[in-house]
Amino acid sequence: MTRRPVVELIEVGRDYRRGDEEVHALVELSLSLDAGELVALVGPSGCGKSTALNLVAAVDRPDHGTVRVCGVDVASATEDELVSLRRRRIGMVFQAFHLVPHLTVEENIALPLALDGRRDRDRVFDLIDRVGLGHRARHYPSELSGGEQQRTAVARALAHRPGVVVADEPTGNLDSRTGGAVIELLDELRRSEGAALLLATHDAKVAAAADRVCELADGRLVR
Repeated sequence: MTRRPVVELIEVGRDYRRGDEEVHALVELSLSLDAGELVALVGPSGCGKSTALNLVAAVDRPDHGTVRVCGVDVASATEDELVSLRRRRIGMVFQAFHLVPHLTVEENIALPLALDGRRDRDRVFDLIDRVGLGHRARHYPSELSGGEQQRTAVARALAHRPGVVVADEPTGNLDSRTGGAVIELLDELRRSEGAALLLATHDAKVAAAADRVCELADGRLVR
């Protein structure tokens, strides 16, 4: 039996206007990810990496082509279907962490479950232990180091057992040692959880950890 990829981008185009100029952020981009696969998007700033992540995260829609995530066609899905997809099947790790400041580590990690009306305390504390924050579970983001905040963000992205995780420069605000530890953590968790992981990075060491590296330039896949 042929297994369909978890993520499929088929000849995808995304355009927008900047003043009087039309910008082609993505041009006929085709890319797929299987379950458990780590793919790195590399290229200069403005090459289309973040645009591609936004499409896979179902927070944007393509102007041309097909984006299919966990069997859902992002272009034709209703807003309710996209909300459900993001809440149940997609995890997001941001460069700026985006932790909720008035929630503890435990509460931040549980947030994706709470937004979907679910509770799974065992799952939350299993992830807290796996990211090495058992001693910080009751602490707030302002009481954490940058690495601890990012590890919290990684655990939060996996709390609801997503099929796809997207990460935008996940080590961009971290020193090289802490950044390396975060990538090792993401790699270990995606292998054990079976999620497809798509990350955008400028860091050659981060890209070297990927199963595949896809280089973008001017919105096109060049390598």
